[in-house]
Amino acid sequence: MNSIDKKILELLQENARMPLKQIAKEVFLSSPAVSARIAKLESEGLIRHYTTIVDPYQLGYHIKAFVSLEISPAQKAEVYPYLRSHPNVLECDCVTGNYSLFIKVMFKSTMDLDKFIGEIQKYGKTSTQIVFSTIVEKPCISV
Repeated sequence: MNSIDKKILELLQENARMPLKQIAKEVFLSSPAVSARIAKLESEGLIRHYTTIVDPYQLGYHIKAFVSLEISPAQKAEVYPYLRSHPNVLECDCVTGNYSLFIKVMFKSTMDLDKFIGEIQKYGKTSTQIVFSTIVEKPCISV
């Protein structure tokens, strides 16, 4: 990846719907050249997908929480598909420490969160932190 590719990625991170013509103008290339570079970045996996970031609070999801879950290695085959399919699970990471998984979730109410915690406690011990406010939130890492 060179400096032009980096600039293209920066522009797409700011606005994934930016027209090729505008990107081309910014990086001093033709539109077909920019299109080819974007296709290459996609095929190499640097650009994984394009998405629309929706404000969950405006949809009524006012409860953001992080749930730590302790599981045994034998439970992965059952727990992972469950978490992947759950619509309120935004992210799940395997972590070091006292717990195996760190799960970011959003719910409309604490009652819904409580129900979710009850469901996953069949897999193991949990610890939950409810978010009061978010100081920094970025959809991705800067290029």
